[in-house]
Amino acid sequence: MNEEERRKIDQIDSAMAQLFVQRMAAVRSVAANKKAAGAPVEDLERERAMLERRCAELEDASLRGYYSDFLRSVISISKDYQTELISGSIIIERGCLSRAGQLLGLKSGKALVVSDSGVPGQYPRTVAESLAGCGVEASVFTFEQGEANKNLTTYAAVMNALVERGFTRTDAVVAVGGGVVGDMAGFVAATFMRGIRFFNIPTTLLSQVDSSVGGKTAVDFGGVKNIVGAFHMPSKVLIDPDTLATLPQRQLANGLVEAIKMGATGDAELFELIERSSDAAADADEIIRRSIAFKKSVVDADPRESGLRRVLNFGHTIGHAIESVGAGRYLHGEAVALGMLPFAGPEVRGRLEAVLGKYNLPVSHSLPAAEIRALIAHDKKASGAGITVVKVDKIGTFRFETVDIEQLAL
Repeated sequence: MNEEERRKIDQIDSAMAQLFVQRMAAVRSVAANKKAAGAPVEDLERERAMLERRCAELEDASLRGYYSDFLRSVISISKDYQTELISGSIIIERGCLSRAGQLLGLKSGKALVVSDSGVPGQYPRTVAESLAGCGVEASVFTFEQGEANKNLTTYAAVMNALVERGFTRTDAVVAVGGGVVGDMAGFVAATFMRGIRFFNIPTTLLSQVDSSVGGKTAVDFGGVKNIVGAFHMPSKVLIDPDTLATLPQRQLANGLVEAIKMGATGDAELFELIERSSDAAADADEIIRRSIAFKKSVVDADPRESGLRRVLNFGHTIGHAIESVGAGRYLHGEAVALGMLPFAGPEVRGRLEAVLGKYNLPVSHSLPAAEIRALIAHDKKASGAGITVVKVDKIGTFRFETVDIEQLAL
């Protein structure tokens, strides 16, 4: 295959990614209507008729069988997504912490509720008490807050707690806290006895709109963020927007960045909601719902980050490096905010800077470019001197491009 052929296929794949996002947005609306009407997800007669119509549209009859297989895969993904949306494996409900035992569906065995010292103590205690009320032997493990403690030392301490308390493959780990807690607890659950059940109860806006969904778990090592990890999907996610009441404004804005990212790349209405909102906390339910719906549609289509899921890295390529080089100067969302701007087209950059400024988020930095580039070279997405990045030329759309690390505008 020559370079021209590769370029053409890359362009087609990028266009298909855009169409997939649009299709899944329509699927979300269909799922909402079915849920309201109590209608079943599956309609085999409609599927058969649709397949016949679409395949008949192909002039090349030799491709119709392959196209039928392709459409069947798309339909299967869409039905799985509708089922998840309707069945409620992700529950967004104010006050749901006190009903965690009932909502998680655990009725026996052991559960380790993992949290950190930055999470209000009543949150993990409320969850543990609710689990105990449902017949589960629940205990709380708390480690010191901060990204600096998302390491193998803390990982070993949590693993020791499971061993000492006699956990088995039928037991569970429950994360109650922000992204650091979710990453740590999820990685422990992924690796203890080669994997036990994991439930996630995110309590920050950042973790609610982003890391609560997707199954990516990890710890930091050797100064590199999330370099040791595994994919381990949570069995259920509980999101209680009431937990945001205890967040400082900086942390609220920090979490809002991930929602801004989702809107910029795949949901223009979400971006516009954040633009016009006068109180992000008051609009949190809708912001969380739309952010999760977009991310889940992407993750369901690409659970192992082999293609489409790269869209979720918008802002992260440079952002992760800024976060590391800044050594605590910038929170994760603030670093991602800075990381989005170099890959935004002129129109998008203006709107991004305006909405970031509205929430007192940074739009420039003075960190050394050489150090940032050195860390980007170690990024999992880097290959040789190049790295694949996400670019946004129009709000609600995206494209992938491989760029030279040395040419990045930092």
